[in-house]
Amino acid sequence: MSSPTEAAGSDPATDTFAASLGINISTFTKTSSGLYYKDITVGTGAAATATSTVTVNYTLWTADGVVRDGPRTGSSFNLAGNIIAGFREGLSTMKVGGHRLLVIPSKLGYGTDGNGDIKPNTSLVFDVTLTAVN
Repeated sequence: MSSPTEAAGSDPATDTFAASLGINISTFTKTSSGLYYKDITVGTGAAATATSTVTVNYTLWTADGVVRDGPRTGSSFNLAGNIIAGFREGLSTMKVGGHRLLVIPSKLGYGTDGNGDIKPNTSLVFDVTLTAVN
């Protein structure tokens, strides 16, 4: 049987983030799904949509400050494809040239399964720049 925390997953509002990440969740915008985002730079180029193929530069951390993926440059994703829901949602409202921090609760990330060295019920932190929309 899972504990209440495991059943509910992570909650960025109550997570403790490594100081190296500089996350102050109260300065982020929360969407209705539970995604948190903060624009560092609002893009001025083409807008992404839920079905766009986008090219991004990104780094992924877990809340403990450990890099789990990246930094990567020139990575392309089809937002209608097989990517985690929080990453899709966070990118689908950006414009080219935009730089955004995403804090993704586990329910919009890898959930109760985890992924490789990312444990189940773990919040994810992405630093992402949108470089192209196709």
